[in-house]
Amino acid sequence: MNLIQERSIVEAALFLESDPVTIEHLIKVTGLSRDVLKEVMDELKDHYAGEEHGIVINEVQGGYVLAAKEALWDNLKEYYGKKNEDKLSRAAMETLSIIAYSQPLTKAEIENIRGVSSDGMIRLLVKRGLIREVGKKDVPGKPLQYGTSKEFLKLFRLKSISDLPKLDEVEQKRFELNG
Repeated sequence: MNLIQERSIVEAALFLESDPVTIEHLIKVTGLSRDVLKEVMDELKDHYAGEEHGIVINEVQGGYVLAAKEALWDNLKEYYGKKNEDKLSRAAMETLSIIAYSQPLTKAEIENIRGVSSDGMIRLLVKRGLIREVGKKDVPGKPLQYGTSKEFLKLFRLKSISDLPKLDEVEQKRFELNG
């Protein structure tokens, strides 16, 4: 296979996948070696970085995905944007932020930080697939602990949770448990 064919098969695999594609998956799909695949990915990223292209290859959630360039989002959102009912309320975003920055957390710990009941917000975030049960805390009653999901990373275009923006001191104190 020559370089043009290698690029073409990788490009087609990325196009056909809606979720981020790992290097390991691309190796299986394309039959290319890891070294060749990394070279092809670098070439494709450079290729799509040019102004003449409307798409880009983003590294998200430990994999790669084809996406519209950010500069074009305003032009495309009217037809391709998410519906308003998909937007999260302030309370849901607050709850999600607390979980993202302080995970794993129990419902009681989330409520301690927020200062209000969080049953509805937790149910909504689980239903949307943005948070998930990650275990049980080793205390009496063994309450469930929540953490962010792969869908959270994908939605916010993060490779990992460590890519979250850093909090300043005031924000950091707000996210600490009060007890």
